[in-house]
Amino acid sequence: MQEKKVIREQMKARLQQLTTETKRAYDEQIARKLYDLPVWQQAKTVALTVSKSHEVNTKPIIEKAWQEGKTVCVPKCDPKTKTMTFRAICSFSQLESVYFGLQEPIEAITKKIYPREIDVIIVPGICFSKDGYRIGYGGGYYDRYLQHVSNSTISLAYAFQVVDHLPTEPHDISVDMIITNEKVMVCDE
Repeated sequence: MQEKKVIREQMKARLQQLTTETKRAYDEQIARKLYDLPVWQQAKTVALTVSKSHEVNTKPIIEKAWQEGKTVCVPKCDPKTKTMTFRAICSFSQLESVYFGLQEPIEAITKKIYPREIDVIIVPGICFSKDGYRIGYGGGYYDRYLQHVSNSTISLAYAFQVVDHLPTEPHDISVDMIITNEKVMVCDE
């Protein structure tokens, strides 16, 4: 969908304009709001990606989960089938850099975590609508994965990444909640 590509590129440009100091402050505000949520506090297993430079920083969130005794799992993508599975990590040393600089678990030293074992999935994206739809990176991995699960889903975003509406396609899956540096938004379809 061409419109999604245009929005994705515009938002990437906007993200790159964030100063290091502002980004760090926003990341901390978002993380604090996440930690205050009952869904986080009650979760035993959390699934999330290891963030790249312009995304909300998930490394401190992963470290906090470990400190709280939670199981942390990150996605392992299969580019041939455009599918992913989650694998548990207990150290950043269990990650390897793959295509596009993504950090993924090393299969030989990590254990697969099945969807039913995950309490909350933190879903990445570039842009989000108030009703929980998102534009990701264009691979469709999360939309395919989320079709088969009923877990709590949360996206982390800077306030400017949330817009009134986004173009959607039949396969798009909305998230339950979006946490920004300004507020926690419960998404209603």
